[in-house]
Amino acid sequence: MSLVAITREVSPAIARCELVHLERRPIDVDLARAQHRTYEAALRGEGCRVRTLPAEADLPDSVFVEDTAVVFDELAVVTRPGAESRRPETAAVAAVLAEYRPLVTIAAPGMMDGGDVLVVGRTVFVGATDRTNRTAIEQLRTALTAHGYRVEAVPVRGCLHLKSAATLVAPDTVLCDPRWVAPETFAGLRLLEVAADEPGAANGLLVGERVIYPSSFPKTAARLATQGIALVSVNVSELQKAEGAVTCCSLLL
Repeated sequence: MSLVAITREVSPAIARCELVHLERRPIDVDLARAQHRTYEAALRGEGCRVRTLPAEADLPDSVFVEDTAVVFDELAVVTRPGAESRRPETAAVAAVLAEYRPLVTIAAPGMMDGGDVLVVGRTVFVGATDRTNRTAIEQLRTALTAHGYRVEAVPVRGCLHLKSAATLVAPDTVLCDPRWVAPETFAGLRLLEVAADEPGAANGLLVGERVIYPSSFPKTAARLATQGIALVSVNVSELQKAEGAVTCCSLLL
């Protein structure tokens, strides 16, 4: 059975996106849309059936669907994004997810962005960041414990989300930036570090046996290749200006 990938078209208002660690730069909306279509094509190339939600003119960050939910085999957790402007994004995504999974919802005062959640087997690493608070982490733990998952809160520094600092690039391998998350967090897993002069390079999207990976980090890409990690290169330059990355733009079921 193929994976389903939920995506959302680029908002015409993406230039008004939330930014925390980046300076605002002009975003070419047409180019962003073209790059997003190429990203969706990469998902299809890896066997995904892509369900694309329409663009939201009033929701600048809505292309980054990952932050609206966290999907497990047993259920989907609808988040309550840390940026108030992003909270209306969840409704449309939840409606689609309800076709596939029972839903649990993070409730106020909990705040959680899906980009802070990294699932490795039955361990769920959750970044304790400005976008995800301890209340939400406890709610997630309550929802998942009965299904045999272990939830670990992870300190993150200097970046927006845990997945800015670490992602899974093989079933037993984490790509990380040790400046943003402590490598010992992932003890027992094989660890690969990004090139020191490529901040943001720790974000790759593992789909099946290959990793969809930004073309903007050639040194880290070369490191991954030497370790036997197969890559699908995509140019996401305009989405990166909005503090986005390749995991941000889809939810995989």
